[in-house]
Amino acid sequence: MATVHGISDQFVIDYAGLDPITATALGISGYDDQLTDYSPDGHAARYELAARALREIDATEPANASEKAAKAVFQERIGLEQELYDAGQTESALNVIASPVQGLRDIFDQMPTDTPDQWSVVAKRLAAMPDAIANLRASLARSADRGNVSAVRQVTRVAEQCSVWAGLSGGKSFFANLIAPASVDAALRTDLEAGARAAAEAYADFAAFLRTELAPKAPTKDAVGEDVYRLGSRYFTGSRLDLAEAYEWGWQEFLGIEAEMKEIGARIKPGATLIEVGHALDNDPRYLVHGKDGFRDWMQQLSDKALLDLRDVHFDLPDALMSLECKIAPPGGGVGAYYTPPTADFGRPGRMWWSVPDDKEVYPTWRETSTVYHEGVPGHHLQCATAVYHKESLNNFQRLMCWVSGHGEGWALYSERLMRELGYLDDDGDLLGMLDAHLFRAARVIIDIGMHLELEIPKGTGFHPGERWTPELGLEFMLTRTLSEPAHVHDEIDRYLGWPGQAPAYKIGERLWLAAREDARKRHGDAFDLKHFHKVALEMGSMGLDTLRERLAEI
Repeated sequence: MATVHGISDQFVIDYAGLDPITATALGISGYDDQLTDYSPDGHAARYELAARALREIDATEPANASEKAAKAVFQERIGLEQELYDAGQTESALNVIASPVQGLRDIFDQMPTDTPDQWSVVAKRLAAMPDAIANLRASLARSADRGNVSAVRQVTRVAEQCSVWAGLSGGKSFFANLIAPASVDAALRTDLEAGARAAAEAYADFAAFLRTELAPKAPTKDAVGEDVYRLGSRYFTGSRLDLAEAYEWGWQEFLGIEAEMKEIGARIKPGATLIEVGHALDNDPRYLVHGKDGFRDWMQQLSDKALLDLRDVHFDLPDALMSLECKIAPPGGGVGAYYTPPTADFGRPGRMWWSVPDDKEVYPTWRETSTVYHEGVPGHHLQCATAVYHKESLNNFQRLMCWVSGHGEGWALYSERLMRELGYLDDDGDLLGMLDAHLFRAARVIIDIGMHLELEIPKGTGFHPGERWTPELGLEFMLTRTLSEPAHVHDEIDRYLGWPGQAPAYKIGERLWLAAREDARKRHGDAFDLKHFHKVALEMGSMGLDTLRERLAEI
């Protein structure tokens, strides 16, 4: 008889056959020489697979508490995937941070290249790029003809990304750089070079398509409005948020963090503004590392230390979780850090990637210390790798495919705060950097909801009271009221506008984690065990915030 876990496991297997990029990311073998079909037919095939699995899950009675939890997770996630497809948002997806055009390029970062056989697989996947890009183009063109196209800001910025990857903005293409270190025979070298040229030309042609065919059909207005925003918010948080309450709370959170930062800034540089304090720290030799290799080594050392320090003291970390690779991401994408989970067998470890401006040579670490904890341990690496590790209690959908920003990013932001509580951010510079990261995420709540719903800026905030949010005001707010680097801020505004509902998930999720921890502390009194709370919570795997709230109340 079918079981919830069995249906979920089979869904992952079947889905991998229809989405080779996801298969590679999950470590499912057999598809690494292929690329995902993003044509209308390809999208429809994945939709039908998900719809069939969802019907099977709906009709299946859970055998135990584990299956009951797994059923709720599958229904919520796959149900929302269906809603997004029905709304036309899957086929028309195009943004600067996480859409098919980035996925087609990014997947090469995940591929092994240690042997000639592995390079041969890379060559086949490169050769498949022209067809993959053509399929993506067909979906975007059909969606645009139906009036469903991303704002022109997203179209033109993605065209710029494609130009970089194609080698049209100076230097070699991403694909030429990818194959440059290959130690292979002449025949395979020829195949690799032909594939790299074909992939670069496909991205160059796609950039031209975006500029000349899609951009003229794209709306100039960035705001998506309340209906589209609510669907995105539900997808990224797994919760039906009261958007007015979240906007008001975001302001309260922002102003409270800002006040604390001013107190710390006064200790670092008395009489200076926060912007001036930030400039002083940016030039303080204690916080500077030089060169991309130096920056990578710094984050690797800090990550390694956190793994060793936290093991067996605050978290139970099995040997499989003790490997976390830190890498500099290839150029062309947005600026910032991100994490990729390990494969199911941990053959490919978890990795922390940092995308930096190509011409940057000096890196102030005070801004980034808490980000290492966010992306690594106790943040995403501990969270994601723990789920992957617990195959005895989680099915493969829960372990490998399920990701909810509110749950995941909320935990990672909570992890930064936790490291402060554990004494790892006692240095005022590092502490100011951590608080600025939280200020940044509080600003995201305000700006993301504000810009897309075109809300009014309240009085008493010290920023354009009574005016309604626009992208220009969002940029000004981030540049003048946070300490983030300008290059990062410009990328961030484009990100929010192209990914409605995702940015607030960090703070909204952290809010829930903190509240659930406090509720558990009150329930258990002196018997409350924080290490046990974290262990049980992480071993549940990813889920929407409404489901998480119910599950954490049981701890």
